[in-house]
Formats: sequence, structure tokens, C-alpha cells
Amino acid sequence: MRIVAGRLRGRTIAGPTDESIRPTSDRLRETIFNILAHAYDDPVADAAVIDLFAGTGAMGFEALSRGARRTLFVDDASNARALLRANVDALGLGGETRIFRRDARKLGDAPPGEQFSVAFLDPPYGQHLGEQALMALRDGRWLTPDALVVVEESLESEVEIPSGYRLVETRGYGGTKILFVRVAG
Repeated sequence: MRIVAGRLRGRTIAGPTDESIRPTSDRLRETIFNILAHAYDDPVADAAVIDLFAGTGAMGFEALSRGARRTLFVDDASNARALLRANVDALGLGGETRIFRRDARKLGDAPPGEQFSVAFLDPPYGQHLGEQALMALRDGRWLTPDALVVVEESLESEVEIPSGYRLVETRGYGGTKILFVRVAG
């Protein structure tokens, strides 16, 4: 895996050694960030980003490469956090990142000053974890008003958008669907 564009373009991201982590492919990541840049007026530039179910951190690292100010990676799996730490160190991004060991469905209240304008959610497919994470983000006040959330899910899975959000659009790519969701203001 590699970073597709921006200041870290071409840099390698360490990937998983087993199937417990399913990183977003380079091609799909490029597609998502192109959509964000052209259809959503580049919300990543100078943004505070939260990457839930972070795995390797590919989405958050891509955001940093493309101009995000900082990224908070959230994952409760020890192997994912080890990959995140290795990638943060290899890319020299210690000052721009934090890693939380937390279940994305049980975030609790955001610490003072910790709000994010862009969120990436790439939960295990077909388990309705994205909806639960959206509720945790909402209930803990982790997102700014009108924040943009990008949710990856299996093309066949139904995703119920919780109250407090509005679905902007859905796009399909192979076996994956991408939902672009805004905090309802």
C-alpha cells in the first residue's frame, strides 16, 4: 500500500499480515479523495480528521498527506494499533497524529477542544457498526456542525443513517459502497 497524493505521495504504508484488517485499496482511496476535492470543496485541507476503525491508518495518512492539520486514529485492536504506531513512525507524523485505543461504538464524550470536521469510518462490513459509530460520534459531540463523514460498507448492506445526520449521496465501487453523510445543522 502507498499514499496516493500530496506531500507524502508514493510513501509506503505497512499493511496487515493477516485478514483481520481490511485496508481501503489505493484505487478506492484515490477515488474518495478526488470526490472530496472536487464535489465537496476539499474539506480535508487544514482539517482535523478522525479515522474510526482505523486499521492501517490509510485514510487518515492520506488526509494528512493532502493537507489535513491533524488526525486522530481510533481502533481497539492491538494489531491495528501496532500497525498505526509503525506507520506514524515510518512517516514521521508523530506531531500530527494521536492513536486512541477505543471501541468506535463507545467513544464517550469528546475531550474539550477535540472536534473534527472530517470523519472516516471503515468498519467490518455487514455488522451495522458504522451506524453505531455515527451515534457515538453524535452523542459524544466529536464532530463540528456540518462535519462530513465518509462511511465505507458492503454494497449489499443496508445502512440506516441515525438522527442528527443527513445522507448526501451514495456511490458504489465494486463490492463497496461509499456514503457521504453530513452532520445535520
